[in-house]
Amino acid sequence: MTTTRRAWPKAILFDLDDTLWPIAPVIVQAEQTLHAWLAANAPAVARRFSIDELRQARMALLAQNPAFALDLGALRRAGLVAAFEQAGEDPAKVEQAMIEFFAARNAVIPYDDVLPGLSRLKDRVLVGSISNGNADLKAIGLSHHFKVSVAAHQLGCAKPDAAIFHAACKELGVAPEDAVYVGDDVLLDVQGAQRAGLRAVWMNRTGSTRHLEHEVVPDAIVSSFHELLDWLQREHG
Repeated sequence: MTTTRRAWPKAILFDLDDTLWPIAPVIVQAEQTLHAWLAANAPAVARRFSIDELRQARMALLAQNPAFALDLGALRRAGLVAAFEQAGEDPAKVEQAMIEFFAARNAVIPYDDVLPGLSRLKDRVLVGSISNGNADLKAIGLSHHFKVSVAAHQLGCAKPDAAIFHAACKELGVAPEDAVYVGDDVLLDVQGAQRAGLRAVWMNRTGSTRHLEHEVVPDAIVSSFHELLDWLQREHG
């Protein structure tokens, strides 16, 4: 009995944070770096607000204006402006504070399998990214691996909205059914992509069973780029 293999997808799109690199420790370090910069350059802010208090203030701002969920950078900037004003510091310094934060936020370290995997894929399919976050692939040094990069804060909509998946496919010139999306979040990435007409691979690096809770059935579950490439080869020859 022969197994009919599908044609290779024309494009593979990736989520960024927690799919290509771990993000939680990076954000912790970035917030510590920012607070140290505040202590040196806007001491009244650092004295008045701890890292946790700045975070709580941002969450309050987000609750008041849910549109900030589309641009976490804008949310952080607004939180800093408010903190500077309350502490009596010059809000003109906020932009430099944001530069310091983003430099640290983009100091990510890809998982070991990512760079070899991206290099192999680039020779076979179009590669793109879709992110709700504000990672800067150029600053990180990975932009040359991606034909397109679509971000929620630029487009004005976020995963799991089908529009962001369709926008990336349109930029690549492929139909959704000819694309595969790879991400770590069962609902935002896998369910969102499938509802937009793409196939979706769950990058489950932690061995989670969260897909069972939500009754989401990924087209494949992998724990690394090695397993992703094996699945692609197995399914598509």
